Amino acid sequence: MAENRGVAYIGPRKVEVHDIEFPTFELQDGPGVNPANVGRKLPHAAILKCVATNICGSDQHMVRGRTTAPEGLILGHEITGEVIETGPGVEYIKVGDLCSVPFNIACGRCRMCKTGNTGVCLNVNPERPGSAYGYVDMGGWVGGQAEYVLVPYADWNLLKFPDKDQAMEKILDLTMLSDIFPTGYHGAYTAGVTSGSTVYIAGAGPVGLAAAHSAQLLGAAVVIVGDLIPERLEQARSFGCETVDISKGDPKDQIEQILGVPEVDAAVDAVGFEARGHGGDAGHEAPATVLNSIMDVTRAAGKLGIPGLYVTGDPGGIDEAAKVGSLSIRIGLGWAKSHSFTTGQCPVMRYHHGLMQMILNDKAQIAKAVNATVISLDEAPQGYKDFDSGVAKKFVFNPHGMIKT
Repeated sequence: MAENRGVAYIGPRKVEVHDIEFPTFELQDGPGVNPANVGRKLPHAAILKCVATNICGSDQHMVRGRTTAPEGLILGHEITGEVIETGPGVEYIKVGDLCSVPFNIACGRCRMCKTGNTGVCLNVNPERPGSAYGYVDMGGWVGGQAEYVLVPYADWNLLKFPDKDQAMEKILDLTMLSDIFPTGYHGAYTAGVTSGSTVYIAGAGPVGLAAAHSAQLLGAAVVIVGDLIPERLEQARSFGCETVDISKGDPKDQIEQILGVPEVDAAVDAVGFEARGHGGDAGHEAPATVLNSIMDVTRAAGKLGIPGLYVTGDPGGIDEAAKVGSLSIRIGLGWAKSHSFTTGQCPVMRYHHGLMQMILNDKAQIAKAVNATVISLDEAPQGYKDFDSGVAKKFVFNPHGMIKT
């Protein structure tokens, strides 16, 4: 049987590449696996050779020790791979297919899946709705920052690329379909971005940059991106965004300098629970800052897209309330302004086929927008360290050397 290696969370700010078990068509016990999932038979699954697999900001929350992730958890939910084996229940996906793997694990059979809400599938995580590969409290499905990975319900979950050769030429764009491109698009779309919109994106990490590029694709007139890291703001400007440096004060004042008015039509929170304050408080953690800020800068009857991650367990929270995900949100302000909020995991399948077509037909350049940077699996520890420092890069692992660099 082929060997396998994967990136394991060892403890706060530490990952290592370990030898791990080759996937089988039965979910084995291991770090983070829900006991009710142990021994689960998977005749509907496929085993993939990972062609590209990415570091996500959500992974970074775990690696910083800001979740209840157990040591030894194999990381990685942004997976693109080639099918090398299928279970007896797989009918349509074939060996040799090159596919994108939505980070949401979904059964395709439950009420949520049937209504397109694949981010909250009811059948794959015994603990609560919703599941993902290599993530805390998500059922224990082994992550894909590895050489090989198992994908359950393969006929339902996998997005097959129509032409392998063409796909490999655009692999750095297509690898973003597993998460950040649909997630960024979801943030912009649910914020109501349309032709002529003015948009504020809080956060210039990969999801924020993906949301900014998505807002442009949706027809926004002006896209403003806020962050406190100069390199990330420069990356946003590289593809036509306006920027505000939140270390210099309230985004509202800088937005007014750009637009002539201190408000936008739509706003996206691409930061999440490790948010920092603005101005003189920019160095201090203030987890409700972004949520309150986007309510402040969004016009009456505007919409807020919130793809930024918020958790129910944060050992490093600034107070007891924050440790269980309770934040001081100005819901009265949002109510008074008749705001609409959309939160939760992006239901990737809702968008990934259309976004794939945008990539294949040269309408989207998401890899350029997020500065996709290829590294080897063995470079994972340094990749996580660099990403944690705030570099304006989206790190893409190349486990088998199939990506031309």
